Amino acid sequence: WIAAKLKIYTITARFDPYKVLGVSRHASQAEIKKVYKRLVREWHPDKNKSPGAEDMFIKITKSYEILSNEERRSNYDRFGQMDENQNFARAPQGFRHFHDSFYFDESFFHFPRTSRDFTDSKHHLHYNQYITEVLPASFKRPYLIKITSEWCFTCIHIEPVWKDTVLELEPLGVGIGVVDIGYERQLANHLGAHRTPSILGLINGKVTFFHYAVVREHLRQFVESLLPQKLVEKVTDNSYLEFLNSWHEENKPRVLMFDVASNIPLLYKLTAFAFKDYVQFGYVDMGLTQTSKVVQRFNINTYAPTMLLFKENTDKPADVIQARGMKKQIIDEFVSNNRFLLVPRLVNQKLFDELCPVKQFHRRRKYCVLLVTGEGEQFVSVNEAFFDFASSNTKEVVRFAYVYQRQQEIHPCANTHTPFRRVLYRTVTDGWNGSDDDKHRLHEQLEILQRDPSYLTHDAMLPELNNEFASMFLIQWINAAYDYLSQFYFDLLYSNWREMMPVLSLIFSALFILFGTVIIQAFSESGEDKPTKQKATDPPKTAESSPGQESTSSRPPKKNFVEVTELTDITYMSNLVRLKPGHINVVLILTDASKQVLLRKFAKEVYSFSGSQTLHYSFLNVDKHSQWMDSLMESAPDARPSDCLDEEEDFTSNKSDYTGHVLALNGHKKYFCIFRPVFTGEEAECSRWSEEDAATAGPSKASRSRSSSRQKATTLEIHHKLDRLGLWMERLMEGTLPRHYVPAWPGLDTITPQK
Repeated sequence: WIAAKLKIYTITARFDPYKVLGVSRHASQAEIKKVYKRLVREWHPDKNKSPGAEDMFIKITKSYEILSNEERRSNYDRFGQMDENQNFARAPQGFRHFHDSFYFDESFFHFPRTSRDFTDSKHHLHYNQYITEVLPASFKRPYLIKITSEWCFTCIHIEPVWKDTVLELEPLGVGIGVVDIGYERQLANHLGAHRTPSILGLINGKVTFFHYAVVREHLRQFVESLLPQKLVEKVTDNSYLEFLNSWHEENKPRVLMFDVASNIPLLYKLTAFAFKDYVQFGYVDMGLTQTSKVVQRFNINTYAPTMLLFKENTDKPADVIQARGMKKQIIDEFVSNNRFLLVPRLVNQKLFDELCPVKQFHRRRKYCVLLVTGEGEQFVSVNEAFFDFASSNTKEVVRFAYVYQRQQEIHPCANTHTPFRRVLYRTVTDGWNGSDDDKHRLHEQLEILQRDPSYLTHDAMLPELNNEFASMFLIQWINAAYDYLSQFYFDLLYSNWREMMPVLSLIFSALFILFGTVIIQAFSESGEDKPTKQKATDPPKTAESSPGQESTSSRPPKKNFVEVTELTDITYMSNLVRLKPGHINVVLILTDASKQVLLRKFAKEVYSFSGSQTLHYSFLNVDKHSQWMDSLMESAPDARPSDCLDEEEDFTSNKSDYTGHVLALNGHKKYFCIFRPVFTGEEAECSRWSEEDAATAGPSKASRSRSSSRQKATTLEIHHKLDRLGLWMERLMEGTLPRHYVPAWPGLDTITPQK
């Protein structure tokens, strides 16, 4: 047996990795990787059946492991060593002569080949792979990881048991990993493994060591012990109705699994763990007399395992699957396609994002019909009518959901302090009462929405939804403390002191901080008033303030801030003429009177696009540079509107009113896109003044009223000028806006004198 072990490593040690791969000593990593992929496909034992294919495949794999690691490659080039754990110092002279004169011919003994390295090669874990892939995946399935090394003779004893266990558990959904402590010392230290062989389990990011005899049944029981206790509920004739009717409280579909086994099969437990956030699972043992009624109730075939999935209707399953040999892939696809209720309740942000995912283009978007309702009995009929409507309108692009107003702050509010997601919405006229007229009206609006996405005319920033099922902070703290104490108990029984040092250090550090805080508070002088130190901060500069003027408004928080700079003769060259290729400057046209109102509205509309690195935001004051817009329009005649100004405006002033216009300027390609303001308010009603009232009030009062009415109408008009800017920005990002080209950008050298 020892000679067989020596045979393995004499085969993998006496070769030159450069000659095996056929590359030079100065080859780059890209060349080595390319040659390695070609040789692996050529010499893989499953494809190449020649007698020396497996030995050559091991040599190729070993050579790539050495040359792909810069440290090991450097050690091989300097010392000719292939194991990074070997001592690279010069050996004693006597031992070197003995080693040179010793020759071991493994072909003399004719030991059988072992495939241990080849079997574990596909399960080898690296530190980066563990952090980015295995650790997040442990929240969906448990992992069984083996810690081994090359010169571990005990590892060969457990190899047959490990191989049989992998063949049994991996098809069920258990993740398998192998860590070579000689090559992945960082990962082994991270897992807390310092001895070989070691076997550990990973679930929910927590590592648990296996401390029993390495037997196939013990390993299977160890994997089952990693799973939570109440993943699958045992259901009988007395409890199946309660199990099915509890979908409303937990907001999850229910799955009933029928099989003839006293213990719940491990496959069902692993499936329940993978979908624990979406579906609740129950198990019915058809071999018991206490389950005969439920078996007859749903007409179950007792000769094959069956799975029934129920949603809101507990009398009839929404989907059924039955097969003699249940496979992991079939069950996962069955549950994944039915993991949501027909009309689920929004209980957290994760569910909201999955039901209504964020899509950039209109064709891929999902539209959500959301009912804001209550929990009382007066809302039962309304909710049932909404469910009936959703049952008859099953389309992939439209999804239905509801939310309790008391649990979530789902009302759209543009001035929310904690913006999390921007949405476009439109409320149903006269609300929802569940009548036939409401259903007909909602059906018509959904048809219009699918034809015209711009039907959603309002937008808002929604805050993050509350997690209604989140446990209290005290319960979370108790669970965390229990996990730490359990880990400490097992480390005390099975581990050495070197492995316990991090836990002991954490406990003593916490105790030191706790007692230190108590002692400092006990000896501190109670009557001493400590002056509070305020950090002196410079007043924030806002983009709205011009040079030489003080801004009365402070900069908003960083995540809500949109940087808008003024386009002047100083910043004109850098922000437009010499703008980088591919960058666009979005410029708002305003006046001194409309500056504050339009800037606030402009920042709100472009906030969701501020994350783009190619968009810049500016504003141009036409009171200072009145001739620039006229010059720009003269350079691009196709950009002028088709309608003309009123005769009264032409009589008083020959200049056009560009207030509220927005320009998307591409300085490099010399084109621009223009947004013209659309007024949606009731301007005429606000500014109306009857002749009878004017005659009654007198000339002076009538004049003041006309002035106040005109001012109110103007303010209302300015506020609504940028209502459609968000949709225009979406078309700008999609590249569907018309472009107006100019031969050259007009100058901005002079400032119009103030009157």
